[in-house]
Amino acid sequence: MSYRYIAIGDSLSEGVGDLPWPDGTPRGWTDRLAGLLTVGNGPVEYANLAVRGYKTNQIRDHQLGRALSFAPDLVTITAGMNDILRPRVDFHALQASLAELVAAFKESDTTVMFIPIPNLTGVSPAGSVIDSRRRRLNDIYQQLCEQMGVVPLASTDETVFEDSRAWAADRLHLAELGHERLALGAADALGLAGASHWNTALKGERPSRTLRTEAQWWWFYVLPWVSRRVRGRSSGDGRTAKLPTLSVVESMDKRWVTTGGPA
Repeated sequence: MSYRYIAIGDSLSEGVGDLPWPDGTPRGWTDRLAGLLTVGNGPVEYANLAVRGYKTNQIRDHQLGRALSFAPDLVTITAGMNDILRPRVDFHALQASLAELVAAFKESDTTVMFIPIPNLTGVSPAGSVIDSRRRRLNDIYQQLCEQMGVVPLASTDETVFEDSRAWAADRLHLAELGHERLALGAADALGLAGASHWNTALKGERPSRTLRTEAQWWWFYVLPWVSRRVRGRSSGDGRTAKLPTLSVVESMDKRWVTTGGPA
């Protein structure tokens, strides 16, 4: 049987911010990681159940069962960021939900990886607001690594992910470069050869920020986000997973090929 990789989570795993495939589907670091996995494993069976805007309980309720049904060798999870962006967050309940996700996969000896949240204070004003919550969430990830055998990605503090050039214009999602480096970082944590350069410094000057760029950021990104919160809406409302069935990735540079596998 082919090596099976399943991605679950939120917008980060969906690939928001990365350059899209020709049909407009966001690519993202998990698609890129699936390609990197082919180098050592041959064709990889891959599914991506992530949906932007999902909180941890939604990931558990809507993605966990389907992911388990695929009997994956590897599952990557991005969960918790949407929880800590809300006005109130119960960290004890959040930790219990994250541990529940891990326990379900570890019962079948699946390799599990979480992605720590980088320090966003130099990327977005919101970074300073949520930084204490971010660090507490990362502490939970670390505990899951130590207590439940989750594969630890190297700390994202003081890394390329604190460089604004790794981030999209909304300053909330990774840009193409960020997704590319995150895929390499995950590959390096999994012991894949040729990925150790994931944290090399970016070249060139950082884009300058002016009153105009800040006003545009508020108008095009912050205000719509606030509007959704006020109306009790989410960016994930009405959306479904971009790749809900097992598909085959044959090489690093090719998109998946849908095979009509388990529906």
